[in-house]
Amino acid sequence: MGEILLPFLVLYPLAASLIAFAGAGRLGAGGVGTIACTGVGISAVLGVVVSVILLHGPATGTLQVVLWSWMRVAGFSADIAFMLDRISMLMILVVTIVGLLIHVYAAGYMRDDPGIARFFGCMTLFVAAMLVLVLASDLLCLFIGWEGMGLCSYLLIGFWYDNPANTAAARKAFYMTRMGDVALLCAILLLAGATGSLRIVTVLTAVANGQVSPLGINMAAFFILVGALAKSAQIPFQAWLPDAMAGPTPTSALIHAATMVTAGVYLIARLHGLFTMAVPVMALMAVLGALTLLMGACTALAQSDLKRVLAWSTISQLGYMFLALGCGAWQAALFHLMTHAFFKALLFLSAGAVIMRAHHEQDIFRLGGLRHAMPGLTMAFVTGASALAGLPLVTAGFYSKEMILSGVWRAHFDLTHGWSVSGHPLWGIALLGAFLTALYIFRCVFIVFCGKAGTAATGRTSRLMTVPLGCLCVLSVCGGMIEMPAPLPRPHLFSTLVDPASLLPHVDEPFWPVLAGAAVPLAGVWVAWVLWGRPAPVMREIPGRTAVIRPVRGGWGMDGLYDRLFMQPLRLLTWLTRHDIPGRATTGTGRLTQTASTLIFRARAGFLEMLGQWAARVTRWGGRLLDRLHDGRMRWYAAWIAGGLCAGIAMAVLS
Repeated sequence: MGEILLPFLVLYPLAASLIAFAGAGRLGAGGVGTIACTGVGISAVLGVVVSVILLHGPATGTLQVVLWSWMRVAGFSADIAFMLDRISMLMILVVTIVGLLIHVYAAGYMRDDPGIARFFGCMTLFVAAMLVLVLASDLLCLFIGWEGMGLCSYLLIGFWYDNPANTAAARKAFYMTRMGDVALLCAILLLAGATGSLRIVTVLTAVANGQVSPLGINMAAFFILVGALAKSAQIPFQAWLPDAMAGPTPTSALIHAATMVTAGVYLIARLHGLFTMAVPVMALMAVLGALTLLMGACTALAQSDLKRVLAWSTISQLGYMFLALGCGAWQAALFHLMTHAFFKALLFLSAGAVIMRAHHEQDIFRLGGLRHAMPGLTMAFVTGASALAGLPLVTAGFYSKEMILSGVWRAHFDLTHGWSVSGHPLWGIALLGAFLTALYIFRCVFIVFCGKAGTAATGRTSRLMTVPLGCLCVLSVCGGMIEMPAPLPRPHLFSTLVDPASLLPHVDEPFWPVLAGAAVPLAGVWVAWVLWGRPAPVMREIPGRTAVIRPVRGGWGMDGLYDRLFMQPLRLLTWLTRHDIPGRATTGTGRLTQTASTLIFRARAGFLEMLGQWAARVTRWGGRLLDRLHDGRMRWYAAWIAGGLCAGIAMAVLS
């Protein structure tokens, strides 16, 4: 029964997308919104049903269905197939439930936009592509969903295409994620060649049985890591995500906070059996995740645009997930993925409502005192900010972040024989990132909702927008209580849910790291209050023209580096193509070759003609000379004979 329902999880959002595209200009805003929400809602209900069916089966059981066989040749096979296990079950619940709440919010947020049909068509198509990705049991099917998400992301970032900045941001995201897509395709080809199959279970079994060489494992893991880094906007591919905020706010909430950017995390968690065999790649992943979370937090602290603060926050939180994956704590990464989807969607949606009512003003220093005009939105944003900061015991973010810190504290990297590196320095970086997270997000809270009044707020937030905010508030508070920190007693439901075969969390760990993880966010909130929250704040706006802040606010100069390395060569290639320089060069070379050939032909013809004339003249002169010599007079013949005889005797005597 469950296997039959798996294709319908994808079919309903896909059908809603096709109807929305086909009904553009015919269906009203309400009709398009209803169709989109219905398609995603049915998918969410089916996701709950198949999850219940899966949980009632064996602990390691799966639901599988093969839609069709793509290729079967000697020594190789690939199918378009779906598989539901504990990991993909978690993802479909997050994608469909959070996606449904965002679609309901978008029905109110986008109701006056003339392109609402195109918007919902792209949004539901994205949900369908994401579900294909998480349900895929074959790497080919996974790659199809991966590419579908990239296409929808491009269309939604550039949704308001009349603004050149939006189209530039869409192209930037498309180009940078394509680099990761090429790397992922290389990894798929490597694994297909080494194992003879693209089926994920078969590939992981072959890796575990030693059928793939260590070099092949490390190369495949590295290419997969590059693809995941590009899709999840990690160093060195982080520059595209802040510019992607040019799209509508529901797009930012769904694609660039809750689902698409977490696809890289899901991919590595799905293939964790491969990465455990590639220790150098995991160490690299952990270091890049730690650097990204620290860099993202520092950059968010220097931003003045509300949505860009949240964008850099997303980059930083994804760094936590990659740090956990690199330390082998893939369960903690998935747990933080789930809670991050709740509170980051809440932050984006509440920020979108604030921006809409503040006449589309996004500069936090032009806002202020909004808690009086927007008490409900203030509570929603503060709830999301508290979960993001990880305030202890009362937010979901605390539990998932503590699980990551615990996994990093226990980590060891056996890089070579006899040389093991502890994860304690990375734990220190993660703890510093937690302090900075609380500092920058409550900086936004105190500046936007407290202090002196800025831009006046007007209107009211519609019920279609408030209901999803309320649901996300509940999830942001209670969604993490299913997993207590490791030294604490039960419940540890999440670990048991996603990995039933794993051991229970370590209970012999020291308790002080948990206390440190709980105290550091509170310290960040207190410092933010001292600097920006008091009636007489110590600091207002961080100067943006200083030698230190300017590069940080601009993304650490990565755009300039990418421009020199990639964009300028591409612009040169575009200029050459636009002016048909290769064609002109080819034509000119052809003309030059033709001219040279003509000249050579003429020179050769003239030389041969001149040679023939000289030969004729020499022949004619020779004939005349012979005629004179053979005149028939005997005395001259005798004289020539005598002269020749004398010359011969002289030569003989002299030699």
